[in-house]
Amino acid sequence: MDITDVVVIGAGQAGLSSAYFLQRFGLDTVVLDAESGPGGAWRHRSPSLTMDKIHSIFDLPGVRQEGDADGSAPAREAVPAYYAAYERTVGLDVLRPVHVSAVSRGAGDRLLVAATRRDVPMEWAARAVVNATGTWTRPYWPYYPGGGDFRGRQIHYGSYRGPQAFAGQRVVVVGGGASAMHVLSELADVAAGTLWVTRREPVWRGDEFGETARRDAVALVERRVREGLPPQSVVSVTGLRYTPVIRTAEEKGVLNRLPMFSRITPDGITWADGRHERVDAIVWATGFRSALDHLAPLKLREPGGGIKVDDAQAVKEPRLQLVGYGPSASTIGANRAGRTAALNIQRLLEAPAILTA
Repeated sequence: MDITDVVVIGAGQAGLSSAYFLQRFGLDTVVLDAESGPGGAWRHRSPSLTMDKIHSIFDLPGVRQEGDADGSAPAREAVPAYYAAYERTVGLDVLRPVHVSAVSRGAGDRLLVAATRRDVPMEWAARAVVNATGTWTRPYWPYYPGGGDFRGRQIHYGSYRGPQAFAGQRVVVVGGGASAMHVLSELADVAAGTLWVTRREPVWRGDEFGETARRDAVALVERRVREGLPPQSVVSVTGLRYTPVIRTAEEKGVLNRLPMFSRITPDGITWADGRHERVDAIVWATGFRSALDHLAPLKLREPGGGIKVDDAQAVKEPRLQLVGYGPSASTIGANRAGRTAALNIQRLLEAPAILTA
């Protein structure tokens, strides 16, 4: 068993931000990541998702991105390259690939982190833990009657690798967020037809989504996690802005929203009023849930299903910080959450803190 001040689990934006500030505070910090290289969830995005299609990637603390990214570069290459350069520049030694299986309470003031690396068991005893495992590994796939009988293809957005696999097919895209917009804008060029369905009427934003609006959106999600409710994504409370991807989809005539179908049939989908559409494929752009199963030994869940969090700190376990959860599950809140988590831990451990970043 290794002894350390802090273990950071996950090396996406929130994890790297947390590790940066912990390092600045002079705390002995171990960073663990399940991936084989830098980039977090960005490593697994579709090759068709280029930098000119994504929301802004906020600079990580202390190191600005150099120049403007090539808009035609796949995000799955450009963002990991930035993260890799960041780790080298600030001197973060991330241990990979490490799969954390459990975080539990140990003797005294320690939390125990159990993991494996290439099937070799590993364990750390830490005075604090920052959990930054994000959501990508837990795609949310809602149940609808008849789904198991569908003879066509069903995939979640997490497995989407571009439009060519759907050439000549009739495809229904389920979901009201940026992922659905990405898929629809691309399928329009190759599919025989597309249908777009959502549970709720989309909210379109024509105003400038500036700093104040971003902070307000984060605050709405923070309120839920303080109450112990499952967090909503930041996007779900901001609505859909007219990004280049959405404008492209609009120009191609594919943003004709339909209400959610009631069941799936072997050859298509059916609504409660009897309407039926034959489709060859269903793309579930229905989001992700937080990957927190390894925290189960801490028994943090509230009756509402979420984990009560106050400024990144788990209320039932102050030695645990949750970043990349709720308001910091997007680039809007990740850096701020990393700094907050490090400050919380610094106060908890009563270590001297001099922040010059």
